[in-house]
Amino acid sequence: MSTEAAQVHEEDHGHHHKETFVTKYIFSQDHKMISKQYLITGLFMGIIGIAMSLLFRLQLAWPEQPFGIFEVLLGKWAPDGVMDPNVYLALVTIHGTIMVFFVLTAGLSGTFSNLLIPLQIGARDMASGLLNMISYWMFFVSSVVMVISLFVEAGPAAAGWTIYPPLSALPQAQPGSGTGMTLWLVSMAIFIASSLLGSLNYIVTVINLRTKGMSMTRLPLTIWAFFVTAIIGVVSFPVLLSAALLLIMDRSFGTSFFLSDIFIQGEVLHYQGGSPVLYEHLFWFLGHPEVYIVLLPALGITSEIIATNARKPIFGYRAMVASILAIAFLSTIVWGHHMFISGMNPFLGSVFTFTTLLIAIPSAVKAFNYITTLWKGNLQLNPAMLFSIGLVSTFITGGLTGIILGDSTLDINVHDTYFVVAHFHLVMGISALYGLFAGVYHWFPKMFGRMMNKNLGYLHFWVTAVCAYGVFFPMHFIGMAGLPRRYYTNTAFPYFDDLADINVLITVFALVAGAAQLVFLYNFIHSMFYGKEAEMNPWKSNTLEWTAPVEHMHGNWPGEIPHVHRWAYDYSKPGFEEDFIPQHFPLKEGEEELQH
Repeated sequence: MSTEAAQVHEEDHGHHHKETFVTKYIFSQDHKMISKQYLITGLFMGIIGIAMSLLFRLQLAWPEQPFGIFEVLLGKWAPDGVMDPNVYLALVTIHGTIMVFFVLTAGLSGTFSNLLIPLQIGARDMASGLLNMISYWMFFVSSVVMVISLFVEAGPAAAGWTIYPPLSALPQAQPGSGTGMTLWLVSMAIFIASSLLGSLNYIVTVINLRTKGMSMTRLPLTIWAFFVTAIIGVVSFPVLLSAALLLIMDRSFGTSFFLSDIFIQGEVLHYQGGSPVLYEHLFWFLGHPEVYIVLLPALGITSEIIATNARKPIFGYRAMVASILAIAFLSTIVWGHHMFISGMNPFLGSVFTFTTLLIAIPSAVKAFNYITTLWKGNLQLNPAMLFSIGLVSTFITGGLTGIILGDSTLDINVHDTYFVVAHFHLVMGISALYGLFAGVYHWFPKMFGRMMNKNLGYLHFWVTAVCAYGVFFPMHFIGMAGLPRRYYTNTAFPYFDDLADINVLITVFALVAGAAQLVFLYNFIHSMFYGKEAEMNPWKSNTLEWTAPVEHMHGNWPGEIPHVHRWAYDYSKPGFEEDFIPQHFPLKEGEEELQH
């Protein structure tokens, strides 16, 4: 970016009139405030998503048992406290939708891309503050529409979070195919528009607004991760939007993109020529890159936190950047591994198997580089570091089962069983949640000017880590035993009676894990108001965000933006008294910039 353009951008943000409550806290264009809005909305949606999972876990552990809480929360859907089978699938559907899109996509990317991109590249704000504000409010509206869908007469959408036709395309198919399904589609259309606006803003900001000296090879790995994530989003989200729009046409305007030769209760419907498999292709063309839209920001956050708290330079910086780019490219050509049992041509299956197994290589590069960064480091085991190490653990354990599911011949045996549920919850759900928690503990001082309680953080981590494996590890075994996912109860199949106790064990772990998140929420809310006041650079970190004053101001730095002279990972460099050298410190005479 030319210095002239930088000055203009600086002047634009330099003269801000007095802000009112509404312009400062509600319709704010300051990226730091918008990141807090994303975080708090994401956490609120997360509470709903986790609560739903606990409800259906109770049902799975003790099928057809009456529970008072069912009657309180589900009303007419739980007469005498016994869950209605129709609402079970709706709970699974909305839980999946909320966790994947509203918590792990918007809550994670929206929060940390907004907070860190301008601060870590040395920019006054995002390229467009207005677009940034609009993208948050579209996310907020889509969240509201999704929550409203829980209260419609016939119940919320109930076709699984993947919303396959014909359940989603025929309003008369089941109760959850009616208004609730329409609201789901409207909510997702607004959500996708929000994501696209946000992503375009992130891309333009990283390319155009870097401070003097901040070359692409000096960017922290967090920024590389957010930048590439935004590119994947721009490439793949529009495909899901087209699928949603075509589905709305099928539901409301009599087209048949995804429907053909259908009978309902002996009645022949007039749909012809469509194909539900076409919908699967469109959905998974977003659905698989979505895994990395969720995961890459978490991995970027982990890179930053591990290097800072190991007091060592990140191992293999360029290899890490290359692996992020390789994952981004490969993630767009592996979607067919979700469709091995859809009647796919076996040759095409072998192509998707090849590309899927290939993605293990850059993923392994990241895992090994984290481990070598930790090796012989001076580890500071604070809560953020523990969650980052936890992420490396779940990323590896979850990734190993991905090798089985990526191979068409092996996948056919465990497809649509709890094995798949265990795999993607570990590799995507738990790993990304750990990234979110790590980021919150690490950057809380930057966001709120206060520190979180460390001891409560330790309690939160250890209970969550033990319970996460307690929930998802046994699922691999019941999956290999053939237990299908999304069944309301398995009591009709004596073959599965021996697995009932394992379901009880999983549910107990899930309930304890849910309780541990209340510790986090208490810590988060209490620390926001009463936490110890933070110093400017509490973790002794090198990146630029810690050079901005703790007191927030629109424009980030009071005077000139710091210039960058070195990469972000000069920790424990020989010849220096301190074990960290911030990026804006000029090189000493005769000092070489590290070859990374």
